[in-house]
Amino acid sequence: MTEKNDRIELSPSIARFVLHWGDLGNQWGVNRSVAQIHALLFISDEPLNAEQVAATLGLARSNVSNSIRELLSWKLIERVPVLGERRDHFTAEADIWEMATRIARGRKEREIDPAEAALKLCNEEAARDPEISPQARQKLADMLEFVSTMSRWHDEMLNVPKSALMTLITMGSGIVKVIGWRPGKGQKK
Repeated sequence: MTEKNDRIELSPSIARFVLHWGDLGNQWGVNRSVAQIHALLFISDEPLNAEQVAATLGLARSNVSNSIRELLSWKLIERVPVLGERRDHFTAEADIWEMATRIARGRKEREIDPAEAALKLCNEEAARDPEISPQARQKLADMLEFVSTMSRWHDEMLNVPKSALMTLITMGSGIVKVIGWRPGKGQKK
């Protein structure tokens, strides 16, 4: 990456990474600009200020400010001081495991926790509602059990040390063999 005033010239491979990360973010429900800014800060060797980000990505300064606020709230980037500079500079979390953990934690707080709370309320109301069939009550109970189980599993996995989690992941199909599962076994017919 080379600098021209505030605009940083990106190599074709870096530009491709930033564009693809923006597309992936968009598919994951994240604003494309937010994802592109995250990618640029992640791949950058030096902290960047908002003007550099805006000029490099061709984004409006206000869009960059809003996107930076969102990335700060997710704790995916941080403000860093730069000697001799008055403008705020930013850098992204460089540890991919830590970044993934923060994203997972944030998504759970924003998506799973509210869903679990809503399902608990629905189950409580359904238990007192004589117009709800036993089958509908059971479906609500099953949905709550599933979401609660996944929520607990998520919390447990976030507490597993990175080295142990990596061991679990690399074991892959070995875990399936340990629990004795094979395709077709235990599936409803």
